[in-house]
Amino acid sequence: MKGAGPARPRGGARAGRPHTAWVVPGVLFFTFFAVVPMALAFYLSFTRWNGLGDPEPAGLANWRKLLADDRLTQSLTVTVALTVVSWAFQTVVSLLLGVWAAGRQRNRAILSAVFFVPFLLSSTAISLLFYALLDPNFGIVHKDTLGSSSGAFLAIVFVGGWQFIPFHTLIYQGGARQIPEVLHQAAAIDGAGRYRRFFSITLPQLRNTATTSGVLMTVGSLTYFETVLILTQGGPGTDTAILPYLMYEAGFKSYDFGYASAVASFLVVTATGLSLLLVRLSGFGAMRSTREGM
Repeated sequence: MKGAGPARPRGGARAGRPHTAWVVPGVLFFTFFAVVPMALAFYLSFTRWNGLGDPEPAGLANWRKLLADDRLTQSLTVTVALTVVSWAFQTVVSLLLGVWAAGRQRNRAILSAVFFVPFLLSSTAISLLFYALLDPNFGIVHKDTLGSSSGAFLAIVFVGGWQFIPFHTLIYQGGARQIPEVLHQAAAIDGAGRYRRFFSITLPQLRNTATTSGVLMTVGSLTYFETVLILTQGGPGTDTAILPYLMYEAGFKSYDFGYASAVASFLVVTATGLSLLLVRLSGFGAMRSTREGM
């Protein structure tokens, strides 16, 4: 009929909007496997418990012990250093690989698939592999790399990067392929070379991608555990004892699960606060598409 508007969806539902029921499985999963364990850990941080029997109330004793523990300052320093260095290393390599892999050539597609293989392996398997490769007697490096503070630290950074760079490469590859080709064509007509186009077009267009990747890298670096446990066990001495490893020692070596829960709660609060700070400073929450208006 002339003048009739578009038909409304039945049931009053808005077109293109999924039903609220689709959110329920995700909410339940997050509740049972994230919120509930964190709540239990926070509760145990106010108790004394060796893993047997019932937890006994301890008030703020575990938190006072944590704040007075010299290992907390050292572990926090190592954790921050590991996070910063890992972020710098993984960002540079994954950005360059991602932009390169965004090409349309067949060989790049094959190599991109090969590069992604390390991300499919478990952190435990990768750590065991590099532990064998770095063995001073039977490995490929005839030097006690893991026996020195700098060597052990750089080994953790490299092994973590070797596993997770493929994931961030995929993120940058997807972002680079969304850059309109017309921008590069216009710059080429104006005489801009490859490097000029990279710094003037590619990098600015990937700023939102870099923000997303950086937040994931930072939060992931705060939760390193298997790599440190297998490669260095917090050594030499306590030079690579990050916060998750401090939590492991308190819980599974000293059987002080109340104190370990306090460390875990502190780590959750630190990671959450840092994530919110990054979101605030980077403008992650207000990011918009770089292709708007095109």
